[in-house]
Amino acid sequence: MTTPTLNYLTTRLPSLLPKSTHLSDIPNPFRLLASLDRQNWAFFSVAFFAWTWDAFDFFTVSLTLPDLAKSFGRSRTEITWGITLVLMFRTVGAVAFGVVGDRYGRRWGFVVNNGLFVVLELATGFCQTYSQFLACRALFGIAMGGLYGNAAATALEDLPPIARGLMSGLLQQGYAFGYLLSTAFSRALVDTTPYGWRPLFWFGACPPVLIIGLRLLLPETRTYQKLKMERELKHQQQQDEEEGSGQEGGTGTRKKGVTHVFWEQGKQVMRKEWLLLTYMVLLMAGFNFMSHGSQDLYPVLLDTQFLFSRDQGTTIQVIANVGAMLGGTTVGFMSQFAGRRLSILVMCVLGGALLYPYTATDVANQGWGRIAAAAFWEQFAVQGAWGVIPAHLMELSPAKFRTFVVGTSYQLGNLVSSASSTIESTIGERFPLPPETTPDGTVVGQRCEYGKVICIFMGCVYAYVVVLTLLGPECLGRRFDRRDSEALEDTGVVFGEDHEQGFEIFQGAQVEREKRDRKGEEAV
Repeated sequence: MTTPTLNYLTTRLPSLLPKSTHLSDIPNPFRLLASLDRQNWAFFSVAFFAWTWDAFDFFTVSLTLPDLAKSFGRSRTEITWGITLVLMFRTVGAVAFGVVGDRYGRRWGFVVNNGLFVVLELATGFCQTYSQFLACRALFGIAMGGLYGNAAATALEDLPPIARGLMSGLLQQGYAFGYLLSTAFSRALVDTTPYGWRPLFWFGACPPVLIIGLRLLLPETRTYQKLKMERELKHQQQQDEEEGSGQEGGTGTRKKGVTHVFWEQGKQVMRKEWLLLTYMVLLMAGFNFMSHGSQDLYPVLLDTQFLFSRDQGTTIQVIANVGAMLGGTTVGFMSQFAGRRLSILVMCVLGGALLYPYTATDVANQGWGRIAAAAFWEQFAVQGAWGVIPAHLMELSPAKFRTFVVGTSYQLGNLVSSASSTIESTIGERFPLPPETTPDGTVVGQRCEYGKVICIFMGCVYAYVVVLTLLGPECLGRRFDRRDSEALEDTGVVFGEDHEQGFEIFQGAQVEREKRDRKGEEAV
């Protein structure tokens, strides 16, 4: 092991400590919200609602799983492939729409994503066979995969750095809010008409139309406009240099245009930062195992193992998602003060400690209220850790390919974790429980001890995330404007060798430059 790597590893524990431990240094969250201008709020709002509806559409399958199994004449485990395929094909969308977003702008990829949501949600509601259902969900995964990186860039890259942690937490809770809305509308629409589960999917196709309209009213983000100007300037400089030197290749370069500059930058990023990008994918695999492992099969557990009525199950899930939204917002805000990695580690420890009450089967002795409390705090921990992620990924990502790197690392992590619900369902079927009757008189035939499987599965996931987070880098406070991002990249920052040292050097240079800028402004 090389000396730089050893030096890096020795900094992992000390670097977890906050820069300051004074409570007075924690910023007022209301002042942070007030620091955003109208355009900041417009970008954040449209990204938040798009991410919310992404989650709504995803959880429609989890919440109607028994109904889908009955409609298509398949087992629940077979229907979970509708979840798995969405997660697997998200990577295709992340790569395709990530490249589009970084090369041609955030707006049009965002619009196409939401347009596909409309078409494919409607199509899912009209599926008549199991094969049609799987095909629609696979295509849906491509559309969903393209959204996350674009939404994160749209919402966060123009924000003041000090507000990033709070807004990151708020943005990520669009996922929990979407789950909550999906739970509520599932109760309202499923089995209340002759069409069963289908109206939930038909309804899911409507809000993206409004989201598309809102996004078309907004321009590109300021950060992307600066990046676009920089690429065009660099292309013009290349033309001038080649024409000045009398090279015949000047015409060929002109034909390639800005796209040539874009791909050249992409090759440089992959060559310099491949290890960091690999780390981000592995970290996102753990986080996606964490969320899907704790959530996707939980409605089935409440229904078939705990024997809750539909109203009770809906209430538990609403309570859990309120906890998730509070956790993500609170921890995202605190991570700006305590640090990204430390915040994630604390939430993993809390979530691990709550696994047994979250998945316990002794409902009679524990009571409905205790399970509701455990669900609230478990999802507070899971989404609390997730609340750090949008800002953490944005700060780690190379400036020129932020949409691509954030979206692709997130969705490759989804790909790795895509079989979470299928794994849990398959293993759970090895622990059958006797048939029982629910309080409303429904006889539950196929019952399995899913709680035990979820508890063990999630314990392993938390341990994995703790190890990766402890070993990983952090760029808390990195600015997203072009010259600051390029300054960081020019330090030769490489994960595993001098990432932390390079960022500290960059921060010192940034402080000095800001002092000079202020003196210049005062002189003027």
